[in-house]
Amino acid sequence: MATAYTVELSRIIKEFSLETLYLSENPEKILIANNDVNRPGLQFGGYYKYFDNTRIQIVGKAEESYIKTFNKEKYNELVDTFFASLPAAVIITRGIKLEGFVEAAKKYNVPLLRTADSTSEFMASLIAFLNLCLAPRITRHGVLVEVYGEGILILGESGVGKSETAIELVKRGHRLIADDAVEIRKVSNKSLVGTAPSNIRHFIELRGIGIINVSRIFGAGAVKLTEKIDYIINIEPWDNEKVYDRMGLEEQTTEILGLNIPSITIPVKPGRNLAVIIEVAAMNNRQKKLGYNAAADLLSRLGMAGEAPEQNDTDIEVF
Repeated sequence: MATAYTVELSRIIKEFSLETLYLSENPEKILIANNDVNRPGLQFGGYYKYFDNTRIQIVGKAEESYIKTFNKEKYNELVDTFFASLPAAVIITRGIKLEGFVEAAKKYNVPLLRTADSTSEFMASLIAFLNLCLAPRITRHGVLVEVYGEGILILGESGVGKSETAIELVKRGHRLIADDAVEIRKVSNKSLVGTAPSNIRHFIELRGIGIINVSRIFGAGAVKLTEKIDYIINIEPWDNEKVYDRMGLEEQTTEILGLNIPSITIPVKPGRNLAVIIEVAAMNNRQKKLGYNAAADLLSRLGMAGEAPEQNDTDIEVF
């Protein structure tokens, strides 16, 4: 069963600097569990068949214009019926002042807030914020770094050299997002975003040295709070019995939270400069996203387009 996540109303108020018109209790105790929002035009028209009161309700200029077409008695009835449905919260946009809303909110203990932002702009920002806060998530053991604008998730067993590689990448001008524990969120049907748990953010463990704070040693420019995961690199000890991909024609993916992310496996041996290899892998992945595949180009030049040459692992050079 999928885990249901929530976000405190206080975080939404702080994020968007909302004006509080009425709160029934401490906003930290008011939890929002639905990342969808609703404009209640149909509800003000009396249609509640598919109304979901777990959604935040956004009242803008169109709703104001509509309900003001009714006489005072009907207006009060529509407002009362709306708040009686007990929506999770009501947010008025464009700084609009609506008669009877505060009284109805107090009557039914419904949080009522207001913003000066336009309705469309506010809704887009709010949905993006809720998608991030309420996204399905999982924690993976690994390292997340930004290399040439690409979010690279480095996976591998403990002691294989992930943290050491991350430090080398930071020294080369790239940025660390998370070490050891990477919290991954599915923010859309196409995107995963990774971050570090707040209690270990910017810290990294180096065997033989201990714990260091990357932002303190290398500066604020060496770290980043979140990053989209574009590429996964699995690091594993070199296995002489295993045949590794030498051409790069095979499209490998790793499944996380139902999404297949492009990935590769890099074998490690003493002397391999993993930081340089990861830099090249990041740039090569970017070229593939732009439509260029070096292996396919080479085969085309050799007149072997569409063919997959046999790979012999006996003469692989280790560098």
